[in-house]
Amino acid sequence: MSETNSQISFDEAVKIASAPGSLYELEDKEINGLTYSCFKICPQSLRQLYDLGRFRLDNEAIVYEDERYTYKELIDRVDSTADLLVSRLNVKKGDRVAIAMRNYPEWIVAFFATVSVGAVACLLNAWWTEDELEYGVSLSGAKLIIADVERAKKLDNILKKGQSKLLVVRHDNERDFTNLEVYLYDKELELGKPMPYVEIDSEDLATMLFTSGTTGRPKGAVSTHRAVLHGLLGFGFKAAVDVARRSKSEEDEDLNGPNTFILAVPLFHVTGTVPVMMGCYTTGNRLVMMYKWDPVRALELIEREKITVFVGVPTMAHDLLESPEFSKYDTSSLRSIGGGGAPAAPELVRQIDQKFSHGSPQIGYGMTETNGYGPQNSGEDYLNRPTSAGRVVPIMKVRIVGEDGKVLDKNQIGEIEFYGPNLISGYWEDKVYTDEVIRDGWLKSGDLGYLDEDDFIYVVDRVKDMVLRGGENIYCVEVEAVLYEVPEIFEAVVFGVPDERLGEQLIAAVVLKDGMQVSEEKIKQFLSEKLAKFKIPEHIYFSKDQLPRNAAGKFLKTQLRQQYIETHQKN
Repeated sequence: MSETNSQISFDEAVKIASAPGSLYELEDKEINGLTYSCFKICPQSLRQLYDLGRFRLDNEAIVYEDERYTYKELIDRVDSTADLLVSRLNVKKGDRVAIAMRNYPEWIVAFFATVSVGAVACLLNAWWTEDELEYGVSLSGAKLIIADVERAKKLDNILKKGQSKLLVVRHDNERDFTNLEVYLYDKELELGKPMPYVEIDSEDLATMLFTSGTTGRPKGAVSTHRAVLHGLLGFGFKAAVDVARRSKSEEDEDLNGPNTFILAVPLFHVTGTVPVMMGCYTTGNRLVMMYKWDPVRALELIEREKITVFVGVPTMAHDLLESPEFSKYDTSSLRSIGGGGAPAAPELVRQIDQKFSHGSPQIGYGMTETNGYGPQNSGEDYLNRPTSAGRVVPIMKVRIVGEDGKVLDKNQIGEIEFYGPNLISGYWEDKVYTDEVIRDGWLKSGDLGYLDEDDFIYVVDRVKDMVLRGGENIYCVEVEAVLYEVPEIFEAVVFGVPDERLGEQLIAAVVLKDGMQVSEEKIKQFLSEKLAKFKIPEHIYFSKDQLPRNAAGKFLKTQLRQQYIETHQKN
């Protein structure tokens, strides 16, 4: 649904958006002995970013179910919570404060209160088990945990160790919290308190997000205030580039008006925190929060709240389009439908462009380690290159590296590496893993891909997910994209399983659309018309249930692989 002005190239638009005196003007800056291209105008800290909300007090900030909060109401709670942390709970600069709850407004309050007093916000995965929560708290050394009741019930062992205090939000009297180190948010909070003053430097730590990496227990990826802010402003820079490239017809559509985002992904993931939640707050836009992901509920909210921006993983956009209720709801307010977390199948990109009357497809390729920002693709560029994750703006560099560590030429497949001021500082108390992943400022992504002649990045697979069958490399993403073109298929995931003769076999797990049938032979025939013979799965595994996903909506390939192996061995 989008056009770009053919007179303005991407590089020309970058020059316009970063011109001297502009919001995104760049300057070289040395940080820890390395030189980065940084934003000349950038807040010193997330506290300074938070203070921007004081200039728009009457605007509606958050909608959660039937609850509505203006920026004034949100800021009153953040200021008073920050006072509670400092004066009552003795949180000091540099202390770690763990946040363990589902997407509640109190999550956002806890986050801004924590980082605004110089503490480190440790974002625990709300889907974790008791053991995993205990590990995350212990690893971070959190002095305080701010949790909802569901998570609070899993924290007994942690509290007994005496390391952490617990502040419980939305207490529903299901449990009598009598431990002396447990505080009830609604009883402790005294509205009207001012934000305590704490001097915060741009190189102070601000956040700790948890990522599994390639092996082992979750790692605590820590970022400075500078890194988080550059990740956030990177999205703004790319938006400014898009504005510079818009055609006259697009300008007439008033695409620069106020936005309303829907929060469909967890706040404990970088996408939910940085581009969605913080992006909304920075621009004074409205954030509509979902209790949990449900495509019909999302459609209801899109119509009711006139949502303009939908950000999620591709499977969520797919869920919307495939919902039997899709045609019953008005989605014409949507201007942008996109997200990241995984490549989108080209067929999905086309459907987004065709089925949303005003919505333009978008994709972003970011990581926890890049504070969410990375290559982005949108509009006509995305429709012309639906398998590409897009390009980066100049705060970030991208290169492709071979197994021997040498930088590869264009169109050669290797590991994708990133460099920029938005990268994490490293992994908490894990120097060995930090040095393995980040070398001379370059971050190893763990993804395989290539750059084309115009510097569009293409992600072909995870390094660990690539299947090596009989000496041939098979990139699962490529096969999955073709599977989604099969009319009867609703969901599809491709993975490898061990094979004595070939090394690995290629397996596809699929879920069919309601009421539809298709044989394994017909699917393989369809694939054979578009893929080389060695890329055709040995077996198509039909699942009656939706394929398992994690909290961010990504498919759990490891679980699917194990399920298939166990079933296959039994048979």
